[in-house]
Amino acid sequence: MIEQLIGFLHHPDQLIAWGGYVGMVVIVFSETGLLAGFFLPGDSLLVTAGLMAAQGTLDYLFLSTILTVTAIVGDSTGYWIGSFAGPRLFKREDSFFFHRKHVERTHQFFEKHGGKTIILARFVPIVRTFAPTVAGVGKMSYRKFFMFNVAGAVLWVWGMISIGFFLGKTIPDIDKHLHLVILVVIFVSFLPVLFEWRRSRKNNKSRA
Repeated sequence: MIEQLIGFLHHPDQLIAWGGYVGMVVIVFSETGLLAGFFLPGDSLLVTAGLMAAQGTLDYLFLSTILTVTAIVGDSTGYWIGSFAGPRLFKREDSFFFHRKHVERTHQFFEKHGGKTIILARFVPIVRTFAPTVAGVGKMSYRKFFMFNVAGAVLWVWGMISIGFFLGKTIPDIDKHLHLVILVVIFVSFLPVLFEWRRSRKNNKSRA
C-alpha cells in the first residue's frame, strides 16, 4: 500500500486516473487543511489535471471550481485547528506526519509577510499546509483570513490548472513529457523556499 502511494506521488497522472475528481478533492483538502498532508503533490497535481483537461479527460471549469472550493474549505479547517489547538502545536513532539520545524518556519514566514502570507503560501510547498493553522494560532481575524483565503485559492487553483491547460492546448504531445513538466513545476514551486533559505543564511553570516 505504501509503495503504491509513493508511486502515485511520483506519477500524479496515474493518481488522477485512479482517484478521479474525488481523489483530487481529498488530496487538495488534506494538503491545505490537515497538518499531515504537507508531503502531498499539490502543484504538480493541479498542473497535471490541467493537462488532462486539455485532452478532454477532465472538465476544465468543473475541475477548477470544485478544487477552488476545496482549497477554501481546507484552509478554513486548518485555521480552526490552529485556533483550537493554539500554542500547543509549537510544543508537540515530532512524528512521521508532523514536524515542529515546519510550524516554526511558517510562523517566521507569517511574521515577515503578515496577512498576505495566506495568499503567498499557496505557492510554497509545506508552508501552504501550515500557514492557515499558524493564522489560527495567532488569532488572526477570521473575516480577514477568509478574504485572503479565497483570493489565494482562486489564484493557486485556477492559475496552476490553467498553466497545464494552456500547455496541453499549445504544445503537441506534451503529455509524453509529463515527467519533465512535473520536474519544472516542482523546481519553480520550491524557488521561494530556496530564496528565503539563502536570504536567512546571508543574514546569519552578517550577524556573525
